[in-house]
Amino acid sequence: MKTELTYLVWVTVLTMLLWIPYVLDRMAVRGLADTVGYPENPKPQSPWAVRLKAAHANAVENLAVFAVLVLVANAVNVSSSATAGAAMLYFWSRVVHVVAYTFGMPWVRTLAFAGGWAACVIFAWQILAH
Repeated sequence: MKTELTYLVWVTVLTMLLWIPYVLDRMAVRGLADTVGYPENPKPQSPWAVRLKAAHANAVENLAVFAVLVLVANAVNVSSSATAGAAMLYFWSRVVHVVAYTFGMPWVRTLAFAGGWAACVIFAWQILAH
């Protein structure tokens, strides 16, 4: 499998697992019944869990863009050291982003987001230049 597709799978796995810690926090804070139900006045979650949920939403939003670019590049046979490097940059930027967001590190979070965005720009450039 191409490097770009491998990193697409890894970032997808990361994104699909991000809900687990904040739902476990919800169970610890609210109990199982309120976690699976619809309480009228739910207890607030831990601040880190609120941030992780926001990071997860951001990961889902950005995965849609990255996945399309990787799949289009694959379909038109665009694969180079630039796209492989961009795929690695995207994955590691997303890892740093979720950690920084969860632990409340604003500048690190912003730089990690910018790294993921730059990776998408590299992919788009490589596809359009093809």
